[in-house]
Amino acid sequence: MSKVIKIKKGLDIPLSGAAEKIYLTAEKSRTYAVKPPDFQGITPKLSVHPDDQVKAGTTLFFDKYNPEIKCSSPVSGKVKIVNRGERRKILEVVIEPDSEITYQDFGAADPLTLSREDIIKKLLESGLWPAIRQRPYARVANPEKAPKSIFIPGFDTSPIGPDMDFVVKGSAEEFQAGVNALSKLTDGKIHLCLNGRYPANEVFTSAQKVEFHYFQGPHPAGNTGVHIHHIDPINKGETVWYVQPQEVIILGRLFLTGRYDASRVLALTGSEIKKPVYYKYIGGASIEPFIKDNLKSDTVRVISGNVLTGSKITKIGHVGFYDSQITVIPEGKEFEFLGWILPGFGKFSVSRTFFSWLTPRKKYVHNTNFHGGERAFVVTGEYEKVFPMDIYPVQLLKAILIEDIDKMEKLGIYEVAEEDFALCEFVCTSKIESQAIIRKGLDLMYNEME
Repeated sequence: MSKVIKIKKGLDIPLSGAAEKIYLTAEKSRTYAVKPPDFQGITPKLSVHPDDQVKAGTTLFFDKYNPEIKCSSPVSGKVKIVNRGERRKILEVVIEPDSEITYQDFGAADPLTLSREDIIKKLLESGLWPAIRQRPYARVANPEKAPKSIFIPGFDTSPIGPDMDFVVKGSAEEFQAGVNALSKLTDGKIHLCLNGRYPANEVFTSAQKVEFHYFQGPHPAGNTGVHIHHIDPINKGETVWYVQPQEVIILGRLFLTGRYDASRVLALTGSEIKKPVYYKYIGGASIEPFIKDNLKSDTVRVISGNVLTGSKITKIGHVGFYDSQITVIPEGKEFEFLGWILPGFGKFSVSRTFFSWLTPRKKYVHNTNFHGGERAFVVTGEYEKVFPMDIYPVQLLKAILIEDIDKMEKLGIYEVAEEDFALCEFVCTSKIESQAIIRKGLDLMYNEME
């Protein structure tokens, strides 16, 4: 076994509602959707219109500035509606599925026999290229640049996050085919990062053409940013790509079958779910079948993703492209007398304000209350306790706020993404929206440097 990298800084939030390791097959959703806001760096331009017929793999929209980067439909059917937001921004393209999925054929091929250009062409044509993202800037990878390495994060440490060993179970052939394709896209290594606390699934351990790394510690030990920081840090002018395990499997299916098969596994989690389990489904599905008759109350917040980095959706909303988890927690609209000042044994605290430190294994029901409003952004040392990178988080955030490009570079903007600051946002007594600030900084750097 490779050397275990131990992460000491971080925080495991004791949230109740982890998914039981049982597979269920959800009812077929009435609608499926692909959401352009999921894809950082893509300015969408539609290829279809309402009432158009599409197959699984048909292009729905492409990047206005890089037309070769496309996003495809996960199912066949009819385009129902294109939902738009402010200034006619495209929010999602909604599909009414056929009773049986019809696939567009992109041709099966052994990726080891193809050139790098052929593999990139197939991924672009099929609409699967957005599965590959890059650092710096945490956006869809640029196919014109070769990365120095590629990372696959093989475990998830986010609150009640999915067990990736259970998610990928039985997909060894597809996973290896995906890895084979990725291996032709870089002259460097493919780093497969696994949880050092327990043995990984054979889908991961039997993989070829990868270099194994093991991590132990609290969240964010499973974040790609932490892996890159400790294994292959990014310097100015360098690029690293990363792909989630389920996206690797879908890439593998493309080469094995010639189809864009968006079959996935989803962890339905959260304290407000009666039966939190894993579901097999098609990507982009509406969550309506998952939560139907499965909620403990009506006043809930439904999140596509985890509670730290996920996106709020409605009870008939659609799963995000990169998400392997749905979390449902109380909305938290009730007024709490004296708020955080009132002591109690049923509250969780990072500090010792309450008595949660006496029961470290207890799980808590967290709601969406902020427990305070935004106030002066001061140096308290809280961020550094949960931020396991050799970066000064507060100083970086302040450099972004004043748009100081030179300081942002020196303070490590190239290595980070929003998810790396999610815990900082959680523990912040000033209630600073750190993730939004980081995204602003990344977009500013991209516009200035690229």
